[in-house]
Amino acid sequence: MSLVSVNPATGRRLARYREHTGAAVERALARAAAAQRTWRALPPAARAHHLRDVARELMARRDELAALATAEMGKPSAQARGEVEKCARTCEYFANHGPALLADERPPGAPPDARVVYEPLGVVLGIMPWNFPFWQVIRAAAPALLGGNTLLLKHAPNVAGCALAIAAVFERAGLPAGVFQVLLTGTAPIPALIADERVRAVTFTGSTGAGRKVAALAGAAMKPGVYELGGSDPYLVLADADLELAAETCAAARLINSGQSCASAKRFIVARPVRRDFERLVTARLAARRTGDPAHPTNDVGPLARADLRANLHRQITASIRSGARLLLGGAPLPGPGFFYATTLLTNVRPGMPAADEELFGPAAAILVARDDADAVRLANATPYGLGAAIFTRSARRARELAPQLDAGFVAINTFVRSDASLPFGGVKASGLGRELGPHGLRAFLNIKTVVG
Repeated sequence: MSLVSVNPATGRRLARYREHTGAAVERALARAAAAQRTWRALPPAARAHHLRDVARELMARRDELAALATAEMGKPSAQARGEVEKCARTCEYFANHGPALLADERPPGAPPDARVVYEPLGVVLGIMPWNFPFWQVIRAAAPALLGGNTLLLKHAPNVAGCALAIAAVFERAGLPAGVFQVLLTGTAPIPALIADERVRAVTFTGSTGAGRKVAALAGAAMKPGVYELGGSDPYLVLADADLELAAETCAAARLINSGQSCASAKRFIVARPVRRDFERLVTARLAARRTGDPAHPTNDVGPLARADLRANLHRQITASIRSGARLLLGGAPLPGPGFFYATTLLTNVRPGMPAADEELFGPAAAILVARDDADAVRLANATPYGLGAAIFTRSARRARELAPQLDAGFVAINTFVRSDASLPFGGVKASGLGRELGPHGLRAFLNIKTVVG
């Protein structure tokens, strides 16, 4: 068996990778378990030193790694470089702040002879998606490794080259063998890996359906997990919003990674009095983004990563139009090679349409019209998802009142949702469980142990 990577801008095969056998997976797991016993014995400051070396290696290979992401999953080149740089900054953050966050604590009011200590769990299984092939891995690996765990990475098959490149970064940075390893495999070994007593925790990023399956396996094995799943982020444009700012931010947030991001803007919920002006402004900004070869620096939007993803997006768009949505822009696959789709904007979207109820994973957005603030919140929450949300208003008071009413793990005010190494990131409802990044992400895969005496 083999894994195949395809250039989504051309549809041509890039490489074929031999899939690991069951015996190879077992050897990797045994190495990870053995390495963890030595790795956890290092003081946090020593593990932090290794992370700084990873950060330096990422920056040294930034252009090479970015080009690989562009080739394997179609990320526009400038965004691919930015992704690698963000990975390096995240390693630096946990190297600089992680050791202090791992220090023993005495909670307020606790007995004087009591303390809380943070200890690693062991081997963590990371199951990661293709859309941010470096960032998704590093944001899980950096805190897990700094905390004294080892990590086995099962990456998406279409970015196997990126997975191996990450392993090479860790190796060149001088991390001990077995601390970070890649499994080149499909989904078949996952149930046995999760059930194996040597695997102590799971981190998963991907679709809600797949996340439910992984969480069920982890739950049956009584193992903790962090799950960052799908999203249909609402961006609320209130009647008093700065419409120029809102339109520019919504357009940029919708087209991050060519629209293939769980945490990108997907539903623009617009107050009725400003609906027409916002439609005009955001249509112009979306239309101004250039679609084409993601390796060319002047292009803003690349292809979808796979042909089936483009087909599903087109199904959602056409079904929404048949149900009464009106097309303002785009609405069709682009001719020629590769998996390109025209930047698309729908209006008159209502709950019950795919554009409102499902996650649009590609360069397509939906406008829903709200009667007032309460109706905007109702529409925003009328989804199974709860990852991110944004509010555009000139009133800080209105923003403070509305933010707690939104079902989301992250609310941005007059800006777009973006993760930061210092802040917890994750969702509610069908968007996942647990948090990555920040102190909460560091402690997600630790045994929080109480010691008295």
